[in-house]
Amino acid sequence: MTDWPSSTTAREGAAPSTPETTPGALSGVVAFRGPGFWRRALRHRSFVVGGALTLLLLAAAALSLVWTPWSPYEMDLPGKMQPPSAAHWLGTDAFGRDVASLLLVGARASILVGVIAVGIGLVAGTALGLLAAARRGWVEETIMRLADFSLAFPAILSAIMLTAVFGAGIVNAIVAIGIYNIPTFARLTRASAKEVWAREYVAAARACGKGPLAITLQHVLPNISAVLIVQVTIRFAIAILAEAALSYLGLGTQPPQPSWGRMLSEAQTLMFQQPLLAVFPGVAIALAVLGLNLLGDGLRDLLDPRLRAR
Repeated sequence: MTDWPSSTTAREGAAPSTPETTPGALSGVVAFRGPGFWRRALRHRSFVVGGALTLLLLAAAALSLVWTPWSPYEMDLPGKMQPPSAAHWLGTDAFGRDVASLLLVGARASILVGVIAVGIGLVAGTALGLLAAARRGWVEETIMRLADFSLAFPAILSAIMLTAVFGAGIVNAIVAIGIYNIPTFARLTRASAKEVWAREYVAAARACGKGPLAITLQHVLPNISAVLIVQVTIRFAIAILAEAALSYLGLGTQPPQPSWGRMLSEAQTLMFQQPLLAVFPGVAIALAVLGLNLLGDGLRDLLDPRLRAR
């Protein structure tokens, strides 16, 4: 017999409510629909500022696909270390490359690493967390202990180990950051899913003969989607920071592909000659991380029913 998570049982003699019509069902998805959500969102300062900064990051990456002021791969040694001017809006670096072009193309690397690494953590971690919440017992204990064990290896340490075996590169950085995200999503999903499994509409679904898989997909996952969406924005910001740190150490994006972290690494020896070379990529990283964190805070406030009621 299947081991079901404990849940509040319906009163004796009371007709079980149909799971499809329960108020809690699909709350995480429905929260994004309708003009009410967007009216509240536009009045929320953190959401607006975070959304604007995030859109700016996405726009910079999209723009670099079709246009940059100069080629980010073209070196002009006679024109190196130039200050900002009409020809080079943010100046040139030690190799004569246009800094504005490097920043635009570097945004692509940050988004690429963030999307894939967070995607790995989201898919694998959510699946493991849902399995732990649905099965309980030794399955839950095994998954949680493995998650605790993997947390002992931060993204940078994992990247160093992968680099020692397979060599430096953006792929190894993505894998390291993705593995680091898995236990975070697994623990969050398991905790949120256990709360849903204890709800009355889940007991009603069980009374209707639905199995663990159907309940997980139709009721549990939609109801924790809002929590996962907020966590995605936060982990995306952490992934951008981790990619910049790994590139700074020479373990992430490799030349000639531009990267904000490597731009900081190259500028550290030129702080007294041209300090702006370190300022521009540092500001880009700070704004990207700030925007995603503010967006996550805003989504948390907007999607949490307890905070919406205040």
